[in-house]
Amino acid sequence: MMVIARSKEAQTRRELDAVYEVSKTLSASLDVGKTFREALNYLLHAFDWRRAFVVLGESGGPLRGLCSAGLSQEERQRLVFRVGEGIVGRVFASGVPAIVPDVHAEPLFLNRTGGGDGLDSIAMLAMPIRADRRTLGVVAMQCVNNGGTRVFAEDLQLLRMVATLMGQALLLQRSVAAGHDSMQDEVRRIQKALKPQHRIDHVVGVSAPIQSVFEQVHQVAPARTTVLLRGESGTGKEVIARAIHSLSPRSEAPFVCVNCAALTESLLESELFGHEKGSFTGAQGQRKGRFEMAHGGTLFLDEIGDISASFQAKLLRVLQERQFERVGGGTPVKVDVRLILATNRNLERMVQAGEFRADLYYRINVVSIQLPPLRERREDIPAMAQHFLDRFNRENGRRMRFDPGAMRVLSSCYWPGNVRELENCVERTATMTHAEVISDLAFPCQGNRCLTQVLHHIEREDAVRPGRPVDIPITEVPALPTQPAMPPQPVLPAEPLAAAAAPSAPMPAEAVAAGGPSGLSDKPEGEHARLIWAMEHCGWVQAKAARLLKITPRQMGYALRKHGIEVRKF
Repeated sequence: MMVIARSKEAQTRRELDAVYEVSKTLSASLDVGKTFREALNYLLHAFDWRRAFVVLGESGGPLRGLCSAGLSQEERQRLVFRVGEGIVGRVFASGVPAIVPDVHAEPLFLNRTGGGDGLDSIAMLAMPIRADRRTLGVVAMQCVNNGGTRVFAEDLQLLRMVATLMGQALLLQRSVAAGHDSMQDEVRRIQKALKPQHRIDHVVGVSAPIQSVFEQVHQVAPARTTVLLRGESGTGKEVIARAIHSLSPRSEAPFVCVNCAALTESLLESELFGHEKGSFTGAQGQRKGRFEMAHGGTLFLDEIGDISASFQAKLLRVLQERQFERVGGGTPVKVDVRLILATNRNLERMVQAGEFRADLYYRINVVSIQLPPLRERREDIPAMAQHFLDRFNRENGRRMRFDPGAMRVLSSCYWPGNVRELENCVERTATMTHAEVISDLAFPCQGNRCLTQVLHHIEREDAVRPGRPVDIPITEVPALPTQPAMPPQPVLPAEPLAAAAAPSAPMPAEAVAAGGPSGLSDKPEGEHARLIWAMEHCGWVQAKAARLLKITPRQMGYALRKHGIEVRKF
């Protein structure tokens, strides 16, 4: 009895030592693959275990081996089980430990690692690794069962304690990893928020669209890659081209600009490539072209979409060979020029329609930068307007400033001419204003005197014809001088094509008499009088009068014909 008691005491002490060593190993690092493997190696040496391994479950996937002891690298790679497959898969699915006294007699034993080979009676114990009320994996061990007489109660108890420690270590590691990932995401968010804004000389803008353009400019400037600037007229393509040149290693070399739309094909060829003496009437001597003048620097070709088809072929050869011949000459001239091109046209549609060569399109469309229209970065309008006003004050010795109402008018306009139109509007208004403060009533659009707005409405009326798409937005008609001043309204989307082209029922007379759907009660009484009032205040432009009464142009035309009102033409 004394011997049995001492044997149990020694066994208990050995198990306690094993638990202590395993817990110390698992807490030494958050690298669970390393600590689990070291713990299994210790258990194999402290007890007469033959093999041991740990498999972990994946989200919606199979169980895969994390680490092992007593297995080769090739054998460990075969530790892959589907949930419910074999002994390991069933232990994971059920969360109940399993004892197999002899794997040779167990039909569920898959022998993935070859542990069942040989004549020895091999036993296997599998224990689920649980934490936070869920099963994370399975730890399993194999040992020799001498004659099938071994009792596995003590081994199972030890394996249960080891699995509990491993579950806590896994939970801690995943919690720390999740916290680390969250912290990294927060750091990236803060870095993005605190990311220094790019600046370009002579360009004002802090909005996200223009900052994206600035970032692309800084990225592409150091290279000699061909750049294609795209955007509506007046968005500042030449300014961006100069910025790319000034930020490039070629900043000390020439920057040469050519407007391809301003010259005929023959003049453009002579302008770009130069000519020899006597090559045509008036050629008194040899003249260098813009390509030679820009040697070592940058050549900016504006309105590249307007060149003829024959000249496209000539330009393609120059871009491919980086050499050309002067008009009337036969000696090749090699140049080192970086090309920046710009257009406000849809080159893809032109290529599809056969108006632009596809090979030239692919040659110039290397890095494409899309410049946003002014209406898509309205938060930049106040700063840009103040910049133009400050320049006007310096040049003319004035001290003018905007009041809040003026800024609201500028920010709400559609600006089809983009930055160029804004610059002209500020200069025109500042020139024609006598006071030192520019108010909202100082702008021509407030008195229906804006020529750009008239042009815009003409385009709008052309666009609403049946069969043509309506893609030109409109602005709300501002308050009239005879009414209390109203804040400018936001930009409204254009009417859908279906509403403009499809037949619509005429508006009831009482609707027009009430001032349209909104019922403008401060207008003259009577349908006829209201129509005359709206047309007079809108310069007899039906589209504008219809918007003032909040009805469609088709309803406006029907009402005018109904009351026999003749539209005056100026």
